[in-house]
Amino acid sequence: MAMALLIVDVQNDFAEGGALGVSGGTAVARGVTDLLRTHRDDYALVVASRDWHDADSDNGGHFALTGEPDFTTTWPVHCVAETHGAAYHPDFDTAAVDVEIYKGRGEPAYSAFEGATADGVPLADVLRDNAIDTVEVVGLATDYCVRASALDAVGSGVTVRVRRDLVAGVAEETSAAAMREMATAGADIV
Repeated sequence: MAMALLIVDVQNDFAEGGALGVSGGTAVARGVTDLLRTHRDDYALVVASRDWHDADSDNGGHFALTGEPDFTTTWPVHCVAETHGAAYHPDFDTAAVDVEIYKGRGEPAYSAFEGATADGVPLADVLRDNAIDTVEVVGLATDYCVRASALDAVGSGVTVRVRRDLVAGVAEETSAAAMREMATAGADIV
């Protein structure tokens, strides 16, 4: 059995003070770093995803460039490629990351499975090529990108574990609903 750690979107714009910051984002960044420092050998592969939106477009309607965002399908500008907001949080030590996945390049994307490496290899292929059969999911935000990534991981046929201690969401109610949905789909909430 080979297990991967999937670290979802631990970026400046999703932590406190960011364009779409969630309470607890910095704690997640620190917790993931601690996990990797003490348990890196538990994982055959460490993958980190990040939003990587185009600067000169609405990214397929994802950004509300005119009018107010609805915070459901349209959002304030965030995680624009090569900006401070798109950078990994400074408390997330990326030294142990084996593979980076970029998502949302010119289009809405929530799941890390909608992304690919810099040279175009989709996450599903990365996992298959590394004989991964279990994925442990951590990151931001529980009720959006963590949820979508975990559900797609379940759909890809791997065993999925979501670490409750290393996720943070936008809102308590929607995060709790996301946890229930992931569990119902077959993810283990640990």
